[in-house]
Amino acid sequence: MKTAPVGRQQRAPEVGAAAVPEISVVIPHLNQPGPLAACLAALGRQTLAAERFEVLVVDNGSTPLPADVVASLPGVRLAYEAEPGPGPARNRGVALARAEILAFLDADCVPDSGWLAAILAAFAADPDSAVLGGAVRVFAEADGRPNPAEAFDLVFGFRQELTIARHDFAATANLAVRRAVFAAVGGFAGVAVSEDMDWGRRAKLAGFATRFLPEARVQHPARRSMSDLRHQWDRHVSHHWSMQPKTLRGRAEWALKAAAMAASPAAEIPRILGSCRLRGARQRLAAFRALAAMRLYRSRRMFAELADPASRQRSARWNRS
Repeated sequence: MKTAPVGRQQRAPEVGAAAVPEISVVIPHLNQPGPLAACLAALGRQTLAAERFEVLVVDNGSTPLPADVVASLPGVRLAYEAEPGPGPARNRGVALARAEILAFLDADCVPDSGWLAAILAAFAADPDSAVLGGAVRVFAEADGRPNPAEAFDLVFGFRQELTIARHDFAATANLAVRRAVFAAVGGFAGVAVSEDMDWGRRAKLAGFATRFLPEARVQHPARRSMSDLRHQWDRHVSHHWSMQPKTLRGRAEWALKAAAMAASPAAEIPRILGSCRLRGARQRLAAFRALAAMRLYRSRRMFAELADPASRQRSARWNRS
C-alpha cells in the first residue's frame, strides 16, 4: 500500500494505543529516489527493534513524490514541505515526530546496522548529553578505484570529529538531539545560510555542547566529479560569506582566509600520504591534484564574494539549481 503524503498544515497523527517510539529519524528528500531507497533499506536492517523507532521522509519538491520508494519500508511516513531547503524540511519532520530523541540523516546516507542503537545507548548512558554528531564515512562508487574527485572526498569529506572540535557543530548527515534541546535552540534556518553550522552555533550559545559519537556511523557517497565538488563549494562559500560580518575587519579577515586557502595545499600533503583511505602513489597524487584545484577554486570564489553583492541570493538558490 502506498504511503500518502502529509499536507503541510496537517498535524501528527494521534498516538492512541500505539507504542510511542524512542527515537524519530527525520530525512529531508529532493529528487534522490535511488539513494533514498538504499537509505531506507539500511534503516530496515537496524539492530534496534522496529517498534522502538519511526522514520519520517519529508519531501521538498521532488517530481514525482517518492511515494513508491517510501512504501518499500513499512511504517515510514511521507510528509511534504513547500519552503525550499533541507532545514525547513527537517523542521517539518520534527513537528510530526513523536519521540523524545530526534535523529537527522541525509537521503543519500546509508546508516550502519547499529546506528540507532548507538545513539540511544549514548543518551541513556549520559543524561547530560544534549547533541551528538556521529561519524560519516565517505565511500567511492567503485571500491578501491576512486577517480580524482572521489580520492579527494575520501580524505577530506565529512570530517565530523574535526568539525565538532573546531567549529562547534555536526553535519546534519548524522546528528541526534533531545527534543527538549531542539525546542530550546529553535529550528533549522533556510537555504540562505549553512543550516547545520548555524544551528550548532546557536546550540552552543544556548549552553548545549555537541559531542562526537564515533560508534554511530553512516556511509556517504563521495562526490563523483570535480564539477560536483565545485557546486558543493559554491554553496559553502556563499553560505559562509552570508554569515561573515560585513565590517571592515570582517572583510579583511575574509580576504586573509582567501589568500591562505590558495597557499594551503602543501600543508595537507602529510594527511594525504598517511591516509588509509587511499592506495598507492597514483591515488595519492590524484587526491593532491584535486585538493590543489579545489583550494584554488575556493580562494577565487572567496575573493569574488567580496565584490559580489548578489552572493546571498545565489546561496538561497542552491538546491533548486
